[in-house]
Amino acid sequence: MPELVETIEVDAPPERVWAALTDWTRQGEWMLLTDVETVGGDAQGFGGRLAARTGIPWRRGRHLGVLDTMVITEWDPPRRVVVQHTGRVVRGPGIFELVPDGERTTFTWTERLYLPLGLLGVVGWPLVRPFMVAGVRRSLRRFAAFAARHPGR
Repeated sequence: MPELVETIEVDAPPERVWAALTDWTRQGEWMLLTDVETVGGDAQGFGGRLAARTGIPWRRGRHLGVLDTMVITEWDPPRRVVVQHTGRVVRGPGIFELVPDGERTTFTWTERLYLPLGLLGVVGWPLVRPFMVAGVRRSLRRFAAFAARHPGR
């Protein structure tokens, strides 16, 4: 199972970083080419459901692309949240971990991917991986700025 792990330092305490991270409907402000909505509630806790659409911006903040459904399978504020991607294309756990460092926080984003399309997905992963890494790194830089100015809860 391919794994992608990226880390960034955020100039904010873990509680504020957690509030920014779990402000699901604002995730599109920092995550590239993505809109997120909660499904059936606010998705603050174990069992919460999310739906993200990732792809090319189309109109009114919507994207033409992949629907990524998720269920929160671990919830340990303000340290760790795990979402299980349950969509047809994107599958596997997404892990967000926060480690305090004084008034700063180390944020690690891990994606463990169950590749779609069988052998084609396995063969194509080395070609897709550099683009995914670049997108995650850019999203993390945007997240660090977003979290530093987030009002918290």
